[in-house]
Amino acid sequence: MSLLDTAIWQEKLYLDGWTAGSGGTYPVTERATGKQLAAVGNATPDDVARAAARAAEAQQEWAAKKPAERAAVLRKAGELWEKHADEVQDWLIREAGSVRAKAAIETEMAAGICFEASALPTHPRGEVLSTSEPRWSFARRLPVGVVSVIAPFNFPLILSIRSVAPALALGNAVLLKPDLRTAVSGGVTLVRVFEEAGLPAGLLQLLPGDAAVGAAVVDAPEVSVVSFTGSTAAGRKVGEAAARALKRVHLELGGNNALAVLPGADVAAAASAGAFGSFLHQGQICMTTGRHLVHESLVDEYVAALAEKARALPVGDPAAGDVALGPIIDDKQLAHIDRVVTDAVEAGAKVEAGGKADGPFYAPTVLSGLDAENPAWREEIFGPVAPVIAYRDLGEAARIVNDSEYGLSVGILGDVGTAMKLADLVHSGKVHINEQTVGDEPTAPFGGWKDSGNGSRFGGAQANIEAFTETQWLTVRSEIARY
Repeated sequence: MSLLDTAIWQEKLYLDGWTAGSGGTYPVTERATGKQLAAVGNATPDDVARAAARAAEAQQEWAAKKPAERAAVLRKAGELWEKHADEVQDWLIREAGSVRAKAAIETEMAAGICFEASALPTHPRGEVLSTSEPRWSFARRLPVGVVSVIAPFNFPLILSIRSVAPALALGNAVLLKPDLRTAVSGGVTLVRVFEEAGLPAGLLQLLPGDAAVGAAVVDAPEVSVVSFTGSTAAGRKVGEAAARALKRVHLELGGNNALAVLPGADVAAAASAGAFGSFLHQGQICMTTGRHLVHESLVDEYVAALAEKARALPVGDPAAGDVALGPIIDDKQLAHIDRVVTDAVEAGAKVEAGGKADGPFYAPTVLSGLDAENPAWREEIFGPVAPVIAYRDLGEAARIVNDSEYGLSVGILGDVGTAMKLADLVHSGKVHINEQTVGDEPTAPFGGWKDSGNGSRFGGAQANIEAFTETQWLTVRSEIARY
């Protein structure tokens, strides 16, 4: 039996074991062809209530286990991602519309995140504090209890596991609500891996469902921390609900990320980096390069090179052949992309490449002739669209980069000294010199500023410990204090 044999999970969710959800089932479809691949159980708020109660119960015993026992489960999970990489990638390709290279990035990252998380149980989690009293004074980090993880469709595995793995490693239980469109890639795969890795029952509950289920995993009284990745609009609602309940919430939201090409940069290399940043996974990435700022001395050459790249990229069903771009996730998102491009052209933009949909696919698109008020420049498109404008000097480049409600990722290509000066001027959670805007590592703190989120809340020991533990002050006297 394979790891993801449908006989195990077909038409079920995971609520302390594989069971039918009280909300019926939801079809799992292959976007490129429309074919139904399977069905998952559909959760309801009542399912969430039962899952949260069971998770809180299981968490107590899990937190009390030896650190080495928790570490062993995370190490085994990392090994299982490597062992079953091909099978998991097949689901990412068919369900999420990923090309093979992107799917491989996800399984490699999943393994790396679990290996990094396996070190968390034995990581120092406290301080000895100075005190003016005749006692010892300590600050120690303890598990928060139950963590809700709400994950999106675009990188369904990475954007689930990056919270699930460290939360479990630090002694918490997790309620996982994946996007219904990628409930296998972002949900079933995680449960099956942790089942096989020996995670005790009750600690990881899988709850695919609609917005009511999303609200329930935030509101459940057993939940102390919510980790949400998704749109800024949805993140505001999650943040508001969590704030009303005085719960901590970690928000990783949208982006309209800028790539600045400096004077004297290698145009061919810059265009290659820009194409990767804009067109990877059909532009459906929060870190996608959504704005290309090119020095006026290079802009015409850059647009020509980028358009040539775009026209050469094959688009199609990633399960049927070697393509660079797969399908857009659904018709609603496809219509949004088409609307933005149409509005951009009406506002004066010129289509240099692409600009059209073909079934569930959208051609990689390059736009020129824009100004900073064009809708293709202002909006997060979440599609394979690369708008390009020119700038005169470093000050203007910084102003253009910062003239956005988002602050997630910035790439700067060219002379390192000049790039360092620009890096000091931009407002962004991530700045990559001589890299495009899309990048992540298990050891790196990840997060955005402004409307892109509430800071770096994932990745690396320090950020993960801060995200999924609470600080407790502890004092010890040699005898009862006299009052």
